[in-house]
Amino acid sequence: MKSGKVGVLLVNLGTPDGTDYASMRRYLREFLTDKRVIEWSPWKWYPILFGIVLNTRPQKVGKAYETIWNKDRNESYLRTYTRNQSDLMAERLKDLPNVKVDWAMRYGTPSIPSRIQTLKDEGCDRIVLFPLYPQYAAATTATVNDKAFQQLLKMRRQPALRTVPDYHDDETYIEALANSVTNHLATLDWQPDMVLASFHGIPLSYSEQGDPYYWQCQKTGRLLRERLGLPEEKFMVTFQSRFGPEEWLQPYTDKTVEKLAQDGVRKIAVLNPGFVSDCLETLEEIAEQAAHSFHENGGEKFTHIPCLNDSEDGMRVLEKVVRRELLGWV
Repeated sequence: MKSGKVGVLLVNLGTPDGTDYASMRRYLREFLTDKRVIEWSPWKWYPILFGIVLNTRPQKVGKAYETIWNKDRNESYLRTYTRNQSDLMAERLKDLPNVKVDWAMRYGTPSIPSRIQTLKDEGCDRIVLFPLYPQYAAATTATVNDKAFQQLLKMRRQPALRTVPDYHDDETYIEALANSVTNHLATLDWQPDMVLASFHGIPLSYSEQGDPYYWQCQKTGRLLRERLGLPEEKFMVTFQSRFGPEEWLQPYTDKTVEKLAQDGVRKIAVLNPGFVSDCLETLEEIAEQAAHSFHENGGEKFTHIPCLNDSEDGMRVLEKVVRRELLGWV
């Protein structure tokens, strides 16, 4: 039996395998039946989910994915970037010959259980589990950990598991975000009147029950603004991607974009600090929908600043976190 190696498993949220109805329904079913994502009682939620949502939403979401699909590889960019991050991480850790790097998705493929088993089969008796979320939320980080622990429950000989905490205020992370903003704006022939840092939202009730997410997003935003040297009136933290009838964290990105344009703000830039990789929520919801809304309401110039993705700065952040968590094991 192989042993003595250390695994590093990078985990992102997930992606459908295709934009067709069956692929989208399979992906949305796994995602929306996660009790960390939708905390309603199944007796209340499942009739809505299986009676309405999974019969109507796959077509709508599939069309949205088609607009941002990586046609060259026939996959979502989230899958492309996550695979690239894994490959680049392996290259950056070549000085640690006993470390093996792999990647997985919380929803969809490759699954967390399958990759944990693969790492174990390759001799990894210790695994660093890295949920790729700078800010902690139960609906993101915790559910990745849950899925990994569920796999361990099925294993007689379990690997030791170390989970990576949030890094919302890490200096290297803030520097990388600031560089991405500065470098992107340098390519434009105009400067924004307002910079929005748009984070994925969560229901307000989750925050009230103890999720630290809101405050971590606010701190990331404040540190980024200070690093950029922007005054408070030229920088905002907003929240996007709300779903269902509940109140979510505010201010909402879509409403803010509309109001800024209506109030006479003519030029804005939007970035997504909470997303490690560009995906549907950044490429379609922000770069396309938010841009359209801004122009429709009187705005003139809109730019979306890409996520860190597999850039040199982005990989420097991920490598720093991984090396820190490997201490004592290698």
